[in-house]
Amino acid sequence: MLATLGAGGPSVDTVLSTATAQPGGHLEGNVHITGGDREVLIEHVVLSLATRVEVGGGDFDHHAGIELSQVTAAHGFRVAAGERQSVPFRLAVPWEAPITEVYGQRLRGMVMGVRTELVVAKGRDKGDLDPVSITPLPVQQGILDGFGTLGFRFKHADVEHGYLHGVQQNLPIYQEIEFWPPPQHAGRINEVELTFVASPYGVDVIIEFDKRGGMFSSGHDAYSRFSIRHDQAAGTDWAAVVDGWVREATSRYASHLPQGYGHGGGHGSQQRRGPGMGTVVAAGAAGIVGGMVAGEVFEEVFDDDGGDFGF
Repeated sequence: MLATLGAGGPSVDTVLSTATAQPGGHLEGNVHITGGDREVLIEHVVLSLATRVEVGGGDFDHHAGIELSQVTAAHGFRVAAGERQSVPFRLAVPWEAPITEVYGQRLRGMVMGVRTELVVAKGRDKGDLDPVSITPLPVQQGILDGFGTLGFRFKHADVEHGYLHGVQQNLPIYQEIEFWPPPQHAGRINEVELTFVASPYGVDVIIEFDKRGGMFSSGHDAYSRFSIRHDQAAGTDWAAVVDGWVREATSRYASHLPQGYGHGGGHGSQQRRGPGMGTVVAAGAAGIVGGMVAGEVFEEVFDDDGGDFGF
């Protein structure tokens, strides 16, 4: 009975050699297994990249865990009593993986980790969880810098369960990065929600502007969508590009729009091409990071709102 409950069984310790990656990259490391008081058959060593998502709507929102990718690092081997074995692994990070860290600051509200499962024959699974960081792609970083340069302040980030209309997605989730508007837009915009959906070819950018009533007939949301290739990341004045997006959402006059950017389309989107005036100045970094509040310790965030990964 004790063997069935896992008493005296092997222990697991996953050590990441790369704990930080970009969307489309990889996380690598080793799973260290130490045998217990008897020999056991390890059926599988499975690693998965998991995050916390918000599920439901209205008064019924709750958090749940979801796996973004998975790899079986080894299967069908024995570990003797007290024996130590090490299993290397390489875990893919999906292109659509949410961003959890910018300039070394963890985004408040984001939780991401590598979960290790050791499936033992005739025994319970052994588990391990290690926090990881997903940093922005160059296009994503440029846009975040652009918002920071314009004075937008980071508010919160979370991951929603579902699909976006008109956007090709491989994962049933999307991230929302929320900003408070700067003073010059505070009278017209309540907040801005930014979503990235990346692929090997580029990044779809979806922006929701929560408008105030007043100069508009009534307060309402406005959506814009832009598609940007990865090779457009460099040599672009992202502050000017983002400013054009904001002006488009808050102005009725075409003369206020930039010359355009991007090549995509879809509901609520326009074709746009950036002015190509050089890279964003360093003020972008100071602006975006200055508005961030680092998240709580990973294990504490993990337990917020009763949500977990099902461990």
